[in-house]
Amino acid sequence: MGSTQFGNFNDFCRDSTLPVCNLFTNQTSQPINAAFDGCALTGIPLSGGRHLANLGSIILAFVSILVSLFLLWRSERKKAAVGRREMQLFLVAFIVVEICEIFTVGGFPLDDAVRKGFTAVHIASITTACWILMLNAAVGYQVLDDGTPVSIFLMIASSLIFFIGTGYIALDTAFSWTGQWDHSWEDPNRNIALYVLYQLWPLICIVVFYVLEAILVIRVLGEIRPMFYLTSAGLLFAIGQIFNYVISVHLCSATDGKINGALFETFFTLLSVVMIWTFWSSITEDDWPLPVTPGNGYN
Repeated sequence: MGSTQFGNFNDFCRDSTLPVCNLFTNQTSQPINAAFDGCALTGIPLSGGRHLANLGSIILAFVSILVSLFLLWRSERKKAAVGRREMQLFLVAFIVVEICEIFTVGGFPLDDAVRKGFTAVHIASITTACWILMLNAAVGYQVLDDGTPVSIFLMIASSLIFFIGTGYIALDTAFSWTGQWDHSWEDPNRNIALYVLYQLWPLICIVVFYVLEAILVIRVLGEIRPMFYLTSAGLLFAIGQIFNYVISVHLCSATDGKINGALFETFFTLLSVVMIWTFWSSITEDDWPLPVTPGNGYN
């Protein structure tokens, strides 16, 4: 079946700048996809034949951190907003993702072991952030009172399970602590566990988030305007993925390795997160006609 078999990252690593590809290399300072016969990013030449690649992604990741900190502050001011603490947890998870992206997608000339360590945290934080995002949709249905110790504890505890589990698999793949994932090297770049956790699980969480929030907005709140923000978030995220997975190799070839789709993926993902926050903010305004029954209601 070759590179088309389920769980294989070979084609992705050849054409895109994905952090997971760092786990399958033994490089110390070469561009992230140089070992996959694709268009290797050269970026800015440094001394000793080294390069600083993906500078645009590094800068945008830093901007994403600053924007997320601003949204955290704005969230804190919405004292009565439903799901305020839960949304803040999502933003914190996104900040961790962007910090790691600076050192994984960003082409710093790092030691191989250091880059793989950041990569493991990066992959784990992506899985966790998407899980938290999906839980944010469930919060709107008030199955548990939002912001309570029980609600926050359950979200943090379940998120840690995903973070530690995914991070361990990534680290064991990179450093072969137990040999459990050595087949990733024997059958080059094929790791079903990471494929499911890194490629499929986030997509499932995002789709479930969209569906749950759409039902909440249209059927419970009876509103249409927030759907513009929600749909815009989904479209912006999809555009970023198209740049990363489809257009990336063409951009790289056209610019002789100066840039690829990772720059635009970072940018559109940031815009998507901003729209998710805007959507959340719009449905937690005090003027929504929330149904209230005697002796029961939203506090």
